[in-house]
Amino acid sequence: MRIICPVKRVPDTAAEKRMNEADWTVDRDASDPILNANDEWGIEEAMRIKERVDGTEVIALCMGPESAQQTIRKALSYGLDGAIQVTDDAVAGSDAAATARVLAAALAEEEFDLLIMGNQSSDARTTLVPAMLAELLDLPALTFVKHLEVDGERLLAHRETPNGHVAVETSAPAVVSVVEAINEPRYPSFKGIMAAKKKPLEVKDLAALGVDPASVGHAGSATQVLEVTPRPPRQAGAKVEDDGSGQAGATAIADWLAEQKLL
Repeated sequence: MRIICPVKRVPDTAAEKRMNEADWTVDRDASDPILNANDEWGIEEAMRIKERVDGTEVIALCMGPESAQQTIRKALSYGLDGAIQVTDDAVAGSDAAATARVLAAALAEEEFDLLIMGNQSSDARTTLVPAMLAELLDLPALTFVKHLEVDGERLLAHRETPNGHVAVETSAPAVVSVVEAINEPRYPSFKGIMAAKKKPLEVKDLAALGVDPASVGHAGSATQVLEVTPRPPRQAGAKVEDDGSGQAGATAIADWLAEQKLL
């Protein structure tokens, strides 16, 4: 079995996000980059399958600048077998659709049974790329997966819903996007960290993939951010005092909820 795990280099989740005023894209130099946490769930699920199914190979796939190799090596430290990187100046500023287009072109040249990835990236949170990849590759999509069973080519997944989960079934090859509830990612071992430095990493550009640079990047994206409004500062909340009876406080809260049209 061959599993490919798309991973993304994102700004530190805990840091304040900044935007480039020239084109309203995320300023990726404003904070230290990290491996997208959602993709760690995908990596962990792939590694658990690798441990159960003999002969399984797990490969990372990343679209990003040359400096993203640090993030790729972090992914490899979990025990993956190798990685593919698509790096080209023309992809900067790509929206979800353009990103999916580049990744799909890279995947079209690869043989795989499963594509396992996080359901979203912490910098954009569109949750669109997995489904877009499935559409472009003409593969079934198992999205928002909280439980995955692999039995040969048979795949059984529990898709997370607001009210619980829905069980769905398909056959490989398929695209799978996972949510946090699916597992608890392991910590890379020292041996894994050292081994990651020597794992094979294949680098490709858009020309190698046959992708027109004009169809990706900021200029080639179908969506554009036109305006950004800073988050307003947090204001002090209203304080409700009761006379000890409970009635005055309850009435005040009910009146406030009614004013806010919450009742």
